[in-house]
Amino acid sequence: MDVKRELTSVDIAALAGELGTYQGAKVDKVYLYPDEQLLRFRMRDFDRGRVELLVEVGEQKRAHTVDPDNVPQAPERPPNFAMMLRNRLSGADLVDVEQYGFDRILTFTFERSDGTTKVVAELFGDGNVAVLDETGSVVDCLESVRLKSRTVVPGSQYEYPSARFDPLGVDLPTFRERMSQSDSDVVRTLATQLNFGGTYGEELCSRAGVPYNQAIEETTDEEYEALYRELESLSRRLDAGDLDARVYYAEDGDRSVRVDATPIPLEEYADRESEVFGTFNEALDDYFSNVDADHSDREESGGRDRPDFEAEIEKQKRIIQQQQQAIEDFEAEAEAEREKAELLYANYDLVDDILSTVRDARAEDTAWEDIEATFEQGAERGIAAAEAVVGVDGSEGTVTIDIDGTNVTVETDAGVEKNADRLYTEAKRIEDKKEGAKAAIENTREDLEAVEAEREAWEADDGDDGDSGDEEDDEDVDWLQRPSIPIRSSEEWYEQFRWFHTSDGFLVIGGRNADQNEDIVKKYLDRGDRFFHTQAHGAPATVLKATGPSEAADDDITIPESSREEAAQFAVSYSSVWKEGKYAADVYMVEHDQVSKTPESGEYLEKGSFAVRGDRTYYEDTAVGVAVGITCEPQTAVIGGPPSAIEPRAETAIAVEPGQYAQNDIAKRLYREFKGRFADETFVRKVASPDLIQEFLPPGGSRMVE
Repeated sequence: MDVKRELTSVDIAALAGELGTYQGAKVDKVYLYPDEQLLRFRMRDFDRGRVELLVEVGEQKRAHTVDPDNVPQAPERPPNFAMMLRNRLSGADLVDVEQYGFDRILTFTFERSDGTTKVVAELFGDGNVAVLDETGSVVDCLESVRLKSRTVVPGSQYEYPSARFDPLGVDLPTFRERMSQSDSDVVRTLATQLNFGGTYGEELCSRAGVPYNQAIEETTDEEYEALYRELESLSRRLDAGDLDARVYYAEDGDRSVRVDATPIPLEEYADRESEVFGTFNEALDDYFSNVDADHSDREESGGRDRPDFEAEIEKQKRIIQQQQQAIEDFEAEAEAEREKAELLYANYDLVDDILSTVRDARAEDTAWEDIEATFEQGAERGIAAAEAVVGVDGSEGTVTIDIDGTNVTVETDAGVEKNADRLYTEAKRIEDKKEGAKAAIENTREDLEAVEAEREAWEADDGDDGDSGDEEDDEDVDWLQRPSIPIRSSEEWYEQFRWFHTSDGFLVIGGRNADQNEDIVKKYLDRGDRFFHTQAHGAPATVLKATGPSEAADDDITIPESSREEAAQFAVSYSSVWKEGKYAADVYMVEHDQVSKTPESGEYLEKGSFAVRGDRTYYEDTAVGVAVGITCEPQTAVIGGPPSAIEPRAETAIAVEPGQYAQNDIAKRLYREFKGRFADETFVRKVASPDLIQEFLPPGGSRMVE
């Protein structure tokens, strides 16, 4: 079974736009894995945090960002090529990512105070990576190239390959001319002469309704226009970054395997199972990280661990929805062709008059230009048949007629009946594709019914098993040993801040920076809330919420002392006290109306600062303390905060204290520890990546509490 090993020119056009959003990311270190001809750029982005970019030019040819969990272990000794890149790029900013023409070449431009470096990834042929200085001279390259057409060796001026034809920016006449020069069929011409490759050549044919194997000389002007419309649509989507990335699967015996990753959905794959991704980079990461693995979602298990039926059911429903949309599109296309045929019969005399006029003129050797001029003159005199003609194409021997607002192209050497039959035949061809999609949707529905039946059987058996009573079922779930844990998540308004729920269920939020401190005081400090802060500089504005954002405030709500103490510990733990390696500090609490953004006369409040007036309640020598945990129900998520609030709620938790490991390092240590605790390691990767864990860690160094 053929699977994708290289990116296409269309893929790279989509990638260049997405990778361009990483402008400003700063390079930390570069690695080279010689066996795979794989480069890894570890970078830091202000908004995204850690960014890992892979560029591979070996057996697989790709370039995309990846989840930090998917990067290979760094080589023990960096090769000279990697050391050269580290010397040139450490601390440099990524300032540009460009595709060369419509070729499979990406150029990454990095800038540092001492100069500009370009890394050119050639993702075609044998593959290569060339590093250029600001003059365009080759500093080094993975492979030396010495050809008649170009040379790529250290010290030489870098030469791009001869520019390939770029179809995305051409006009219709140029497109038609390029196509007509071919002596092959339509799909091969699109694939080779216009550089779309086989997959996207077939896709353009499918969308335009043009047969793949149709000879170029048999292709009509209307078909060229249909192909060009689809080409323009693709070009607009790529330019606008209007992507809808997918990873597609196919059956290989009893296995489901990944076979392609695309930036947009393909009609060619309408009958295949697919998975939607937020970005094309994410889709490529998933695809290349798993392309050679067995991806059957359900496997026989000898134990009684419940399979994730819900996830499988949702997947099958999503496939059915995609297949249904394809069917509707095919129906609309077929109906449009039938309507054109019926318009010809409904206006038989008009169409026959036009066709007869053209045939008679051609019989007298009248030039096509003169025929077109005759129709134009007739339209000026108000002749109905001439007014209906909107175009004459002598090269194709066709006339396009406007019938009730619909343009219908007819062949002048055929009568009305044959032209109508041709349109009915095209409608039938499209309907045949619809029938294939219908058969596929029935198969998917059968798969869905089988999963639902399996779930019902499992639940029926499960109800007959245990002898401890139904009320004990939830308490007996051992999530750590489950081989598959369903993902259940939702986004809440407070997740933009630091947050936790106290052991009594009250929400506490704190600012991550001056802007968030400002927002918390201005927008989220309401009547009945309590405000906490440390005496130390650089502490979060911490609010213990008495109500939710949609609930009515009430001064009479009683907040237990245990929740107040946890809020105080939260305030001190995420302050500069932790960063300084201290273990305790004083925290004060005030009512909501004691906090103001209005300074005293003659004073000035910086952003993130505020004035506190009146008496304060102090929590002296409040100990720092943070635990990070993972919950499995009712939501699957990372949580963090005071240990007394986190440990009872989490399935498993790890306490941390001030220590020697930087935030990102301790986050990775916690991640590895969590992975070792869960039987379902993929669950940990999905809900508790190092980046997510880091969000709940205090600023400064930390270590795990033994």
